[in-house]
Amino acid sequence: MDEPDDHALVARACEGDRAAFAVLVARHYDFIHRVAWKWCRDPSGAEDIAQNVCLRLGASIRSWRKESAFTTWLYRLIINAAQDHARASAREVRKTKAWATHAMALGEGADDTDASHTDDLWTAVRTLPDKQRCAVLLVYGEELNHAAAAAVMDCAESTVSYHLHAARKRLKRLLREAEEEQ
Repeated sequence: MDEPDDHALVARACEGDRAAFAVLVARHYDFIHRVAWKWCRDPSGAEDIAQNVCLRLGASIRSWRKESAFTTWLYRLIINAAQDHARASAREVRKTKAWATHAMALGEGADDTDASHTDDLWTAVRTLPDKQRCAVLLVYGEELNHAAAAAVMDCAESTVSYHLHAARKRLKRLLREAEEEQ
């Protein structure tokens, strides 16, 4: 027996048929992943985009108007997810570079935005005491101002500033020790 076409699967999926939705996703997953891979050229990113598209597909399948091929509509979902992923990745890179540059000032010749240095930095941040780590992540990672970070941490702005100062000192020491060990 022939498998149903995309139109029939979508109609059944819209009626709540999970098996039809699963067939639809399985049928098009390689296509989704391939387009995502071509967009970002990163295995992890392509997988993230593909997973996001599958989630979006479930939430928006009823919006396909059947005016074009299902794959044409699916392309749009993939491209939108890929663009969202690229924007989120760029924001994360900017946040990391901004706080790394601002927080660390490791001296002349140190490239604070180097990928391995950034990994070392995040590893070191995870070793900070909770309040210091929280202050660093809120102010530098989430780009909150000191007042907003203080509201989240339920403390005074001056306390956030103190935690950031202590974190900078500790991170600077930890990263210098790590460099000396290498």
